[in-house]
Amino acid sequence: MKTAIGTPVAISIAQLLGVSNFVSAGILTILCIQPSRKKSFLSAWSRFLACVLAILFSFVFFETIGYHPVVIGLMLAVFIPVTVFLKITPGIATSSVIILNLYSAAGISPSFIVDQFLIIIIGIGTGLLLNLYMPSLDKNLKEKQKRLEENFRIILYEIALYIRNKEEKWDGKEITDTESILEEATDLVERDRENHLFRNKHPYKDYFHMRTRQFELLQRMLPLVTKLPNTDKTSENIARFFEALSEAVTPQNRAEVFLEELNGLRKEFDSDELPATREEFETRANLFRLLHDIEDYLILKKKYKPSDVKKSKREQTKTQKSG
Repeated sequence: MKTAIGTPVAISIAQLLGVSNFVSAGILTILCIQPSRKKSFLSAWSRFLACVLAILFSFVFFETIGYHPVVIGLMLAVFIPVTVFLKITPGIATSSVIILNLYSAAGISPSFIVDQFLIIIIGIGTGLLLNLYMPSLDKNLKEKQKRLEENFRIILYEIALYIRNKEEKWDGKEITDTESILEEATDLVERDRENHLFRNKHPYKDYFHMRTRQFELLQRMLPLVTKLPNTDKTSENIARFFEALSEAVTPQNRAEVFLEELNGLRKEFDSDELPATREEFETRANLFRLLHDIEDYLILKKKYKPSDVKKSKREQTKTQKSG
């Protein structure tokens, strides 16, 4: 949409000012459209410097050696490494437009150079102004958050079902879907962060980073739950724990409650009789690895933001006092 608006605007302005090669202003605008404000400013600066450099190179090469296609190739062979050295490579395409304009003129006069500067300012300036408008990505990020949390609920619930009943009907599509969501969300966060030049911290960056690490732990848990028996009391308690955890997947932080419950489960398991067989020993080892991963999962949420449990307790205390 920005390209469709900016191209005719740039051409019209250049045409109104009587600039020769006015179509080039539209081409520069097309090349300057960027996905974020930060990239837009960096790109505009690189393109402007490259275009100025292109005018100097064109004057030296064309006026000294001559106006011949071979000279264009020779000049680009020198010009491109210079732009790489100066770290203004995004401007190679835009400066090439100016180089070809100067070549087609078959003569570089001061008035023609002024025309080229006007084309540069109009083309890059129009693109820069259009890039100042960037639609908010909050709605998209919120949608990603909802989908991600729903997938977490399903994964945790399916783990509970498997521990309890050895249920194998789950196709696991939420796993691949979650991977895609996290990748897309990370890209959106980076893009939105670049749209807010004076905001150091993005509200969703820590959230999706936390969920990414939690998802890695969930993937690590899956092989462990397949090695637990589904007949003893221990497995049933863990199944209930996963089921409760699946119902509590929200942006709120209630990790403290589940960490306390997890400690209770660990103490209960510690009081059980020591394993008598190799199979029982391996089961116990897998159980403790699983408990450790669950604990890490909850600690990540605990560190993500202040606990909402304490807040709820304070609100209840205030209500009781006021009552």
